[in-house]
Amino acid sequence: MHSTRKAASAVRTARLACCVLLATAAALTGCERGSSDGADETATGTSGCPTVQARAREAVTRAERADIPWGGPTSGPEAVSGKNIVYVAQTMTNPGVAGAANGVREAARAIGWNVRVIDGGGTPAGIQAAMSEAVALRPSGIVIGGFDPDSTAQQAARANEQRIPLIGWHAVPDPGPSRQPDLFTNVTTRVEDVARISAQWIISDSDGRAGVVLITDASIPFARNKSDLIRKELTSCQGVRLLSVENIPIPDASTRTPREISSLLSRFQDRWTHSVAINDLYFADAAPAFRAAGEKGSGPPFNIGAGDGDPSAFQRVNSRQYQAATVPEPLSLQGWQIVDEFNRAFAGRPDSGYVAPVHIATAGNSEGATSWDPSGYREAYREIWGR
Repeated sequence: MHSTRKAASAVRTARLACCVLLATAAALTGCERGSSDGADETATGTSGCPTVQARAREAVTRAERADIPWGGPTSGPEAVSGKNIVYVAQTMTNPGVAGAANGVREAARAIGWNVRVIDGGGTPAGIQAAMSEAVALRPSGIVIGGFDPDSTAQQAARANEQRIPLIGWHAVPDPGPSRQPDLFTNVTTRVEDVARISAQWIISDSDGRAGVVLITDASIPFARNKSDLIRKELTSCQGVRLLSVENIPIPDASTRTPREISSLLSRFQDRWTHSVAINDLYFADAAPAFRAAGEKGSGPPFNIGAGDGDPSAFQRVNSRQYQAATVPEPLSLQGWQIVDEFNRAFAGRPDSGYVAPVHIATAGNSEGATSWDPSGYREAYREIWGR
């Protein structure tokens, strides 16, 4: 990845020269409004941000380390037998949701439990119906897979009344237990860490001078919070200009993203140097539009996904095809963690308190991998469970 950045340096410099002139003009004549939700396009300066950039580069270097050992629990209750888990998915077309579901399935086989996945289809009505079905099955536990529990408040309340523990995956902004809504725990990386490192990668990669498009799904509180945090971190560098914030619901990504990308390329042209999306899947849908416009797969614009690190994202990163980096969730690990947290709930023990570390995967450090997880978690959990 470092060689790619050096090779593209001259291209970025030439493209950003135009950015500088336009930013200066904007400062004198007013703001260009180009966002679907009113992104701030005011020129923020042309001198970069040496101090912020140096701090960002240090953080990115740490996050790009691939040799992360297992830092999670090494003790806990032995396996409780005969449990049935239902995983309610926001939509199985979301690679992160699907990846975590697959991790739950794998871990359940290891511990000796049964798992059923119910797909909410990405719509409020579908998710509510899926949760109603899950509660009616009276399982041992239910996973809230990537949606806001408040959107199924009645169903969640019935589960609580029946003493069915609920565990979230990206269900609320913070990892750990939640009382409102009532979750035994929520399994996720810290959204602040993911948002910060995504923005820091852009600041570092651009030498503190970038024109950025941010893509989010404002209908999901977790995603909206992530994009707000990314936006805030980007503003810490006076040489970074937020061109547009695009609100594209994940269920509509395949139809809307290509159209929006084409429009953005027309509007911003060489001013657009970097993109960050709250989910990698947007870049899968963006690739045809970039390709049709004659944009090189290796960029610019240089694209980073602030989640979830599914195999297709790694393939784009490794082949340098319209995605330069991803901040992957350790999806398989998180599926195993969900099963372990249920086992602790069933045994009357508190949650483990484990939060996976943040990581950046690029073509330079992934070594052709199609996923990322800290090493040793399967062995650690099997040892805990006695399996």
